[in-house]
Amino acid sequence: MSPRVIPSIVLTAFLAGCTTAQTSNTARTATEQLLLSNAVDQSLDKVDFKPLHGQNVFLEEKYIDSVDKQYIIASIRHRILRAGGHLAEKIENADIVLEPRSGGVGTTTSSSFVGIPSFSLPGMVTIPEVKLFTRSQQAGYAKLGLAAYDPKTRESRGQGGMSVAQSNDNNYYFAGVGPWQTGTLREEITRTTTGTAAIRRDQLPPNVAFTPGPKRLQEESGTALVNGEVEQVRAEAPDAPK
Repeated sequence: MSPRVIPSIVLTAFLAGCTTAQTSNTARTATEQLLLSNAVDQSLDKVDFKPLHGQNVFLEEKYIDSVDKQYIIASIRHRILRAGGHLAEKIENADIVLEPRSGGVGTTTSSSFVGIPSFSLPGMVTIPEVKLFTRSQQAGYAKLGLAAYDPKTRESRGQGGMSVAQSNDNNYYFAGVGPWQTGTLREEITRTTTGTAAIRRDQLPPNVAFTPGPKRLQEESGTALVNGEVEQVRAEAPDAPK
């Protein structure tokens, strides 16, 4: 063995190392949640809420039974307000009752590749698969229905209808390199995180600080507010001569 090899081996042994970082994921991935909210947004974007302008609207929530129920309800409430409608807390105070329903809110996945699939040869020899091009897709779907009626006469206020939308997240790999992403999810992230959408409007300070209330400030300054005027608080005893 060459004398130069031994120092190289020793140096390599000292420099070798291993690091392991512990990570965890939420029960539902961010991709799944964003796909569903994207599909819900697209579905509601196709509904014209302008006829609700100036109306007291009671939103009947009992027919929404799906994942992300609260997001669907809050999104409908937001659109009612944006159209100029008023949210009624009780059905007795409403001019119109809006009944949303969910016909299907969920995701599905698919994948395909171009290459050689794995197979076994005689003699228990297994040839692994070779993927030259891979495409994986996860899609979100939202089917939402809306009906409206007068709470006093129980008559229909328009024919209502169904709104269906699909979101998708496509990932492409070439010879194991990637992903290259396309789809509505990619478009939404780009639209909401670049350009003017990336400008921070109001950032919280890095230090936490609070201001004492008016009562504490009055005690410290020795003043009191009497009939809208500031009066100096006497430090003497109540029975001290004036």
